[in-house]
Amino acid sequence: MEKMIWAFLWLTCTTVQVSAQSAPKASVGGFVYDAANGEALIGANVYIEGTLIGSSTNVSGYYVIPKVPPGSYTLVFHYIGYKVIKRDFAVAVGDEKTITVSLEEQNIELQKVIVTEDAIPNAEKLFEKPISKIELSARQIKQIPQVAEADLLRSLQTLPGILPLSDFSSALYVRGGTPDQNLNLLDGTDVYNPEHAFGIFSTFNTDAIKRVELSKGGFNAKYGGRLSSILDVTNLDGNREEFEASGAISLLSAKTTIQMPLGKIGSLSGSFRRTYFDKTIAKAIDNVPDYYFYDGNVKAFFDLDARNKLTVSAYGGEDQLDFTLNEGVDDEASLTYDWGNRTGSIRWTRILSPRLFGNFWVTGSRFDSDFDFGETIDITEKNFVSDFTFKGSLDLYHSERLTSSFGFEQKNLHLIFRQGFPGGKINVDNRPRHYVLYLHESWRPTYRWDIEAGLRFNLFDTDETFRNLAPRFSAKYRLSDSVNLKAAGGVYYQYLHRIPRAFVADIWFSSNRFQKESSSSHLIAGISKDLANSFQLEVEAFYKDYSNIYSFNQLVATELIADEFENGEPIYTKTRGVFNRGDGESAGIEMLLRKERGAVTGWLAYSLASTKYTTDNINRGVSFAPRHDRRHAVNVVANIDWKNLKRSWRGQAPMRHKSNWKFGMTFIYTTGQPITLPGSAYFINALPDRPVNEYELFPRAINDLRLPAYARLDLSITYERHFRSWSMYPYLQIFNIGNRKNVWFVDYDNIFGEPDIDVQQMFPILPTVGVSFEF
Repeated sequence: MEKMIWAFLWLTCTTVQVSAQSAPKASVGGFVYDAANGEALIGANVYIEGTLIGSSTNVSGYYVIPKVPPGSYTLVFHYIGYKVIKRDFAVAVGDEKTITVSLEEQNIELQKVIVTEDAIPNAEKLFEKPISKIELSARQIKQIPQVAEADLLRSLQTLPGILPLSDFSSALYVRGGTPDQNLNLLDGTDVYNPEHAFGIFSTFNTDAIKRVELSKGGFNAKYGGRLSSILDVTNLDGNREEFEASGAISLLSAKTTIQMPLGKIGSLSGSFRRTYFDKTIAKAIDNVPDYYFYDGNVKAFFDLDARNKLTVSAYGGEDQLDFTLNEGVDDEASLTYDWGNRTGSIRWTRILSPRLFGNFWVTGSRFDSDFDFGETIDITEKNFVSDFTFKGSLDLYHSERLTSSFGFEQKNLHLIFRQGFPGGKINVDNRPRHYVLYLHESWRPTYRWDIEAGLRFNLFDTDETFRNLAPRFSAKYRLSDSVNLKAAGGVYYQYLHRIPRAFVADIWFSSNRFQKESSSSHLIAGISKDLANSFQLEVEAFYKDYSNIYSFNQLVATELIADEFENGEPIYTKTRGVFNRGDGESAGIEMLLRKERGAVTGWLAYSLASTKYTTDNINRGVSFAPRHDRRHAVNVVANIDWKNLKRSWRGQAPMRHKSNWKFGMTFIYTTGQPITLPGSAYFINALPDRPVNEYELFPRAINDLRLPAYARLDLSITYERHFRSWSMYPYLQIFNIGNRKNVWFVDYDNIFGEPDIDVQQMFPILPTVGVSFEF
């Protein structure tokens, strides 16, 4: 496989040389930055005035317009919320012109809703956006009311097609898929367990985030390794112009973020967060576990020269739990449980030629958890995943109509799961390798059409070798100036799988001779329309099928076969018999009505969907709805800028106020979760080694009934106060303001011969206060 990668690189260089030799016309390219802090502006529009020739900036802020005919032109730079800049230039045959600009934010006091020839209409933005892709800024995430503080994953749960399992989980269930089917990227590095506090909060610190992109399906050949979605998080590069800092204190945690220039060559940003349950509540209330988590990000950007940029990024986070059971008695037991992520990446951005742009990464990711019950109870556990990756991505701009993207990826994985218990041991240690090559073509035959096609080759090498080709396709058609039609399809493969467990870290394992690779096919069709008053409407229909998806085998104890013995005790080193294999399918329709500009912003989301699984030896082979299935889901998110709302009523333009009130509201309604009810009950008579009768339940059909509907209303109030050199934002957030008793699950038991039903509920009303600062 290494020879294939070197051959691929040689072919790339040859293609570049041939392309360069066949380019008699000129080209113009460069970077677009924010003048205030030097951050690259992603998605800025750049075009030649009076023509349809143009481009947009990529994730590095780079643009290129190839094959420009000789002559004199005016180049227009446009980004929503920033002043339009024009630059005159002239090119001759073979010229490679570089024009880099910094855009200034518009003076909001002068903003009016005016349509000019330089403005890029929202319909064009909708057309450019890939199907099933959603983008959020840090500002939008912070405006949504949450539990204690803003949270990325919980914010995404308010969008159509994305569901939580409960109030206690920030994990994402995307279009019927499970959390292990989501690829989580932080500055290009895989994150294997993106959750803190047993899943209640995410590992992503919103103060450090620059941009969030989520693809719910139909993603192109650049991405793979997961069946359902791609969550790509880019952190701040850092302010290249001046020192900048922010901080926040809430009932949950304290956090701070700093940004600063590194001379004239780059910038640095850093962020740190820590909870303090262990220093407050645990000291004041008995029987509260000693628990906290922390995380931190550091990122440095270096502008080496006009053609070379270097970005170094690192993240570290850990949860620590220390809990004593039966404290004060002779046989007291202690539980220590630590788990956390470490990631790091080095990205070299290189302009190989004005028409060839490349990014090359070296990334490392590590997740580990250690579980120990101490000397009283002889149970220990180690769960470990490491990932060292080398990858590259190149974009070749043949012309304004044709772009090729190609790349490679090589992953070196190490997965360990060790568990010691009385009478045996589990010791699964695996070192698979994953090789990837991909090619993606983007073609615009006319102004109305945009067609993309790609192919991704996977080779996954473990105790068995898996080879798969994954084709991808998408098309967009401009039906009118305000209406776009979109469609996408593709085949996706996954070689890593996660076993979910309650309140402890999930276990990752790789495909092997006992569990084959999982696969899924996506079919998506959609329509988008730009409406009046900055409203946008998107409607999509999707279908997904799944093959070889795995769930934990509850009867594993009866099917495990020891692979070796040590001191007469069995040792299990394989995953034989641990999982049940299954297939599935999901289908649905989603609607998103969104408004991103003005005094009132937010969205209305609705989804109608159905997911069915069929699992071998479960439910007599009859398909059933999984626990995360919801037939209907409605989400309303609204944010109100109070003083500018009053100005809009008077027909005045918005402006920046020295003090202001901002209000946020989230309403959620979903169909109840499916549950399995007991069909009958029975007793197991006492035996010599089991001195009491045991009460057992026998289930009905799997998940054939549903809990009551889920509903919740959250509110937030923020007061803004701006001083000469700093700003303050005290806030109040109320989660579940109606104190609705949403049902989590139902527990059935037997007390003195009588059945006992105990309904477990989710979060009650939770008010929280906090304050944030900016300097």
